[in-house]
Parts: sequence; structure tokens; C-alpha cells
Amino acid sequence: MSDSGSTGYARRLGVLDATMVVVGGIIGSGIFLNPAVVAQRSESPGMVMLAWSLGGVFALAGAFIYAELGARRPQAGGGYVYLRESYGPLIAFLFGWIMLLVNYSGSIAAVSMTFATYFCQVSGLDPAAIKPVAIGAILLLAGINYFGIRAGALVQNLATALKLLAVVAVVVAGLVFSGVAAQPPPAATVGGAGNFGSALLPVLFAYSGWFYVNNIAGEIRDPQRSIPRALVLGMLTCTACYLLANYAYLHVLGQAGLAASNAPAAELMQRAFGPTGAVLIAGGIAISTFGFCNIAILGGSRMFQVMGADGVFFRAAAHLHPTYRSPDVALAALALWSALLVLSGNYGQLLDYSTIGDWIGSAMVAATLFHYRRSENAAAVFRAPLHPLLPLAFIAAVAFVVISSALAQPQQTLIGLGIIVSGVPAYYLWRRAYRPR
Repeated sequence: MSDSGSTGYARRLGVLDATMVVVGGIIGSGIFLNPAVVAQRSESPGMVMLAWSLGGVFALAGAFIYAELGARRPQAGGGYVYLRESYGPLIAFLFGWIMLLVNYSGSIAAVSMTFATYFCQVSGLDPAAIKPVAIGAILLLAGINYFGIRAGALVQNLATALKLLAVVAVVVAGLVFSGVAAQPPPAATVGGAGNFGSALLPVLFAYSGWFYVNNIAGEIRDPQRSIPRALVLGMLTCTACYLLANYAYLHVLGQAGLAASNAPAAELMQRAFGPTGAVLIAGGIAISTFGFCNIAILGGSRMFQVMGADGVFFRAAAHLHPTYRSPDVALAALALWSALLVLSGNYGQLLDYSTIGDWIGSAMVAATLFHYRRSENAAAVFRAPLHPLLPLAFIAAVAFVVISSALAQPQQTLIGLGIIVSGVPAYYLWRRAYRPR
């Protein structure tokens, strides 16, 4: 069955497939490596758990908003489509511009390097092979997705199942095999809003990524029901994983030990199972990051295909393979640009610069819900609860992230805004080049 829109995608994914995309888009390497940053900025174990709990509430709010948007517009393109219909093509293009130039491609480059680092560690390859392995992984995943959404989804389902097993291993090792009596963390003692705000920032970043499923909405069966179910179920699963993993870290390492650890999951697994545990978790991180790269390639290519069809990206990118219904040209373009970023080594800086645009885009996409509620007053199949409080609270949380990031990194913020502004002349050049005949 084909999508009813002009893109011609085939609806071949069910609720389980879509849920795996949500979970895989959120859980990457962060939960295995980065909880130390939250512990460093917190005053007690209870504050650590409170930060991760509030992050889950924030992410669930975003999932509810995107669930209604996906149910209202179940077509490829996600946030780009919502912005185009609500604010016009220029705003939508600027969102797609920073995603194309930096966010999707930079994320793929950075995470593929993380994958390659751990893959080489587990397999015993020389560190000089890290970049070739990263590029090989990008090209392999693009090649798999060339054969259609089912091929990409099979890889994703397997990778997500294995990464969930890795999280379960960390939790079980921390709570059962650590040899330490389980004690619940004491109540939080928040010393000040500034301290807690800095602890919350990395948590909010760790929870982002639920929006990838909206990019492939044109390939999900019964999307008005399947997308909301996948988003809510996936977000609840991720929140449970994050809370249990952090509880396990605190249980074994304590707050001081967690704050001092560069790789808490590896340290925990090594305490529980010795060197074998460290190797196992390195393999788990490799699988988890490989799965994230697959989602970013799968989701990002769909958005760029829609932009090509709109005439604000290379027109060839609008092409769909006649048999596999995959955006073959957009897949190739995204993979090649990401591979070039790996070779350049500048993807880390680009991601830092793009942070401000990424979060501003998230807030604007959430605000499109007001447009749809006003212009389409008929009852939707799914409606986000607590409207308008929910989107207002989400936008306020995003504003907090943007302001905090700007204050902490003013130079990077200015460069990020410059990248956004550079999209304005690019938009008019593309419109001029692809003006309808």
C-alpha cells in the first residue's frame, strides 16, 4: 500500500518497528558513557535521579506533541513538513538546512567514529583503522537502506534489541552481581537552581532523538494510531532504561565514583565480571552506536527527499527507487557528506555550532501544534493531553536549554546562528535554480 501523498512511499512498518526506531534514536552511547557529567554537576545521588526523572518527563511531553503531529500529518519529512505548512517554506528550509549541513550528517560522522573506536577495541584492529571502519559503516548502512524500509528496519530491530540487552546487563550487574548491598539513593538536596540547571542540560540532550520516527511516517501502517503508540511506548522504555542504569551506577560506584569515571558502564561491568565484562560492554556500545547511525541515515534521507521534491534541495534527491521505494539519491548524498565529515575531522565542532539551531527548531516544531489545532478544529485520532500547557511547558524547557547553552558557549552560539542565517541566500538560490517551468 502506498502513501497517499506525492512521495510514493510504501507503508511496510508496524508498531513494533516504529517503537524500535524511537528507542534506537534516543539510546546511543550516552547512557553508557556520559552520566558522569550529571553526577559531577549534582550535589547528591538524589539530585542525579531527579535530573534523569525530569528529563524523562520533558521527553515524554515532546513525544506526546510529536505523536499528535505525526497522526495529523502521517507523511515523510517530519518537522520539515510541519514547519512548511505552519510558517512557510523559508522557515522549513532553514530547519532542513542545518539538519542537512550539520545535524544529521555531523551526528552520523561523530557516532560512526564512536562505533569504529569500540569495534576496533573489541576486534583487536589497529587504531589507524578507526576512520576507514567508520566510513565503511556509513556506506554499508546506506547500502542496506537502499533496499527499502524493511531492510533498514530489520537492522534497526536487531541493533535496538541488542542495545536494550546491553542496558539490562548493566542494570543486572549493578544490582545483582556487584557484591554490594542495594541501598536506595538518599533524597535530593538541591543547593541552587543554577547547579541543578547545569546538571539537567546533559540529561535533556541524552533524551533527544524521538523525532526520527516522524521522518518515516509515510512508511508506517495505520499511522494515526501506530505513531502515537510507538512514541509513548518508546519514550517510557527509554526513561525506564535511563533511570535503572543510573540507579545501578550510583549503587556500585557511588556519586563520587560515578563523577570520577570516564566510562561508568565499562567500570561497572569490569567490577562485576572482570575484563570480560569490559569487553562485553564495549561490544554493546559498538552495536548501540551502529544502530543510531542506521536511524539517522534512514530518517534524514527521507527529509532531504521531501526537500528535493519541494525544489529547495537538489531535484535529483526527490527520486525514489521504483522497486524498493527508497530515497536512493538522498541516501547517497547524506552518506557521502557524512563520510567527508569523518575524513575532515570537523564534525565535533559542527555539532557544537549546531546545538542552538537544533533546539530552536525543536521549539518551533512543537509550536506548530497551535497552528494545527486552530486550522483543523475537527477531532484528531490522537490529541496530546493538557493542551496548551504541554506544548508551552515543552517550549519553555527548550528556551531554558537554548539560553543556558548561549550563556555557556557564546562564541559557538553566534557561529550556530550564522550557519542558520547562511541558509537564507541558499534558499533563494535553490528556488531560483529550480523555479517551476
